[in-house]
Amino acid sequence: MEGKSFVGCLFFIFSAVLLLIFTVYHVPNELSRKPELLECTTNSPWCISKNRILGKKPNFIHDPTTALRHDHTTDVPHHPLDPLTIKEMNNVQKVIKSLYKDTVYSVHSLVLEEPDKEVVLKWKKGDDLPPRKASVTARASGKSYIFTVDIETGEVVQQDTSHISGYPYVTLEDMQTVIWAPFSRSDFNRSIIARGVDPKNAACLPFSSGWFGEAEEGRRIVKLECFNTEGTANFYMRPIEGIIVIVDLDTNEVIEIVDKGKHIPIPKAAGTDYRLSAENSPVFKLPNPISMEQPNGPNFVIEDRHLVKWANWEFHLKADPRAGVIISRARVHDSETGKMRNVMYKGFSSELFVPYMDPEEAWYFKSYMDAGEYGFGLQSLALEPLNDCPRNAQYMDAIFSAADGTPYVRSNMICLFERYSGDVAWRHTESPIVGKEIREARPKVSLVARMVASLANYDYVIDWEFHADGLIHVKVSLTGIVIVKGTSYVNMNQVNGEEELYGTLLSENIIGVVHDHYVNFYLDMDIDGIDNSFVNVHLQREYTNGKSPRKSYMKVNKEVAKTEKEAQIKLSLYNPSEFHVVNPNKKTKVGNPVGYKVVPAGTAASLLDPEDPPQKRSAFTNNQIWVTQYNKSEQWSGGLFAYQSHGEDTLQVWSDRDRPIENRDIVLWYTLGFHHVPCQEDFPMMPVVSSGFDLKPVNFFERNPVLRVAPYVEKELPVCKAAASA
Repeated sequence: MEGKSFVGCLFFIFSAVLLLIFTVYHVPNELSRKPELLECTTNSPWCISKNRILGKKPNFIHDPTTALRHDHTTDVPHHPLDPLTIKEMNNVQKVIKSLYKDTVYSVHSLVLEEPDKEVVLKWKKGDDLPPRKASVTARASGKSYIFTVDIETGEVVQQDTSHISGYPYVTLEDMQTVIWAPFSRSDFNRSIIARGVDPKNAACLPFSSGWFGEAEEGRRIVKLECFNTEGTANFYMRPIEGIIVIVDLDTNEVIEIVDKGKHIPIPKAAGTDYRLSAENSPVFKLPNPISMEQPNGPNFVIEDRHLVKWANWEFHLKADPRAGVIISRARVHDSETGKMRNVMYKGFSSELFVPYMDPEEAWYFKSYMDAGEYGFGLQSLALEPLNDCPRNAQYMDAIFSAADGTPYVRSNMICLFERYSGDVAWRHTESPIVGKEIREARPKVSLVARMVASLANYDYVIDWEFHADGLIHVKVSLTGIVIVKGTSYVNMNQVNGEEELYGTLLSENIIGVVHDHYVNFYLDMDIDGIDNSFVNVHLQREYTNGKSPRKSYMKVNKEVAKTEKEAQIKLSLYNPSEFHVVNPNKKTKVGNPVGYKVVPAGTAASLLDPEDPPQKRSAFTNNQIWVTQYNKSEQWSGGLFAYQSHGEDTLQVWSDRDRPIENRDIVLWYTLGFHHVPCQEDFPMMPVVSSGFDLKPVNFFERNPVLRVAPYVEKELPVCKAAASA
């Protein structure tokens, strides 16, 4: 009887929570329909985000004014950095199957093995493409492998990774399978029932375990936390506190069940649902919608699916399963010389670190490295027109690999749009001292490339914004749902003043745990060439010593970093600097080295002890700015294998080698940080919190590069009338 009941429970569980489990939405399910191409369309339940399950989806993907959708089976590469095509991935899959023909295997990454930098820099449109190769990360027989496949010849070159701890990021299929493992245990089901939860309403989500010592060696493990899905789409607000199920990802075996929270009630569903259809209160809506209209089309063009040209900018744009979005070969047109000038060879979000500040049994391990453990791009879903991206946006797809190597299309993963919010690029008004009043102003218009990653409860919006004055603004926006802890408290007057909650009481029986977010960016700056230097432009107080009625002033001291350790920068409000990447071999007409500077923001710094295991694994948060000597193999600041890594393959380790960086090919790294002490406004859905940093030209141009931009004239602008009066 127990077996039949269990099977029945599984059936109901599958029906009730399939669309709620975050991993499931990412996994394509169309192998049988067309095995050579799995297609994630916006209306497929496998591709709809957990936060977007309201009603019918708009069929926007067939509208040529808003999408770049086409038959990807016919794609061919046009640029050395173009991602692998479906045809290429199918060829690589055949090689993988031949390697593991008698063994069960899983593909964790299948991406382009980018040609060496010097090869890409020499290539010009019309030249033959360099040999196309694929980089494959796979697991078989409990071991991890990285190898390169020559797509034309099928030749395989394997890389030795035995010196690196940890595992590649978990596959979507891993997560889809492991969520059912707890229900195979009768003691787990009894515990769920004892808490008053029908097993058909229980959902367990996989959380990475971190690494805390030798006891966790030798097994690729995951820890599952469970929730009650009854009565709300926002099951995160209904944790079954204290139950942690530890599972072996390779065997799907339940290793241990921790159950220590039987006295903690499950929070109520009332007031937790974020869907508009679930709200009974009046809906606030501006009576007059706001939209940017471009009746004549956008001012940017996308050549060969990946080369973006807008205003004076040109860059290569592609999706990546780990990084999300990669910007390459960013170049800007110099109106004075008429030449395209190199600014950045490659930029992307290298790693995320989200440590929660609760040391108790069910929380201490929650210290996620989202890019290296889950794949930032793999967790990116189809963008929502009009809300994720404005009406004038165009969309780009991604092609990723399933665990068996089969390619599938992730539709509308990136959007591109021009932004004009009424800001000015520059302005000045002069009084009639010169004989007449002068009023000059120019509009600021920018181009945005955006992706959104939904990593379980949190959503991360990443914007790369290009401005005509040469500035690149990188912004991270956080929203989604704060992961919460169940508690017996319903009011703060019940809490003993000496008791540590590790967070904020957000609602009855719900604590929002204090945590941090860090996003580390890889920025391979090539300012007018690959040989650059890092300059700390230190601002300090200087005294006049009686030479002036003034007692003090601010002096600028420029220090060129000779080695990597000299470029490990902790930001300080009262020890300010500017941070320049310059080309010492190229000067302006008046003799300044051409350069760009990083303008910091989002400067939260980690307060964890440097020897705390999560901090060792995410040591890129030890400093806000780093500069390293370029090395093609050093791209992931949390390590190549971040899952259960020990911290011996990180940005800190590479930088501590203290290699020379003056007048060399160098990489700038910037860590954007947020401290988050949850508040009641974060319940049940967190409003967006944003911060970003700038890459700004400094002596790069001879003068203001947008000086000759034309102002707007009323008669040249489109006239949009309200529907009632049109």
